[in-house]
Amino acid sequence: MNDWLNWVLSVLTLIAGGGWLFDKKRHRQEVESIKADNRQKDLDLSKDYVESFRKEIADPLRREVGGLRREVKHLRDAIQKINDCPHAADCPVYDELQKQQNDDERTNQDGGGA
Repeated sequence: MNDWLNWVLSVLTLIAGGGWLFDKKRHRQEVESIKADNRQKDLDLSKDYVESFRKEIADPLRREVGGLRREVKHLRDAIQKINDCPHAADCPVYDELQKQQNDDERTNQDGGGA
């Protein structure tokens, strides 16, 4: 009877140990699967963030900077033509630009410029 009891307990211990090993392996696989899912979700969120940033911020800024560049080019072209204007001596726009340029030069000389 004692031998049978030892044998039954041994078999039960073996089955329980095998089940524990199987559960441990299954648990490890589940953890790895969750980690992989989280990495994929992080990648997806990063892609969404970059796309949203590009769409909502970068593209509008790029368009605005392009528009500003065109406006500055037109302004520079107009300023280049001031000397050819017969009214250049009395031009209030030219006087204001000269005044701003002189103010900027003084500011830079005083160390207050960028």
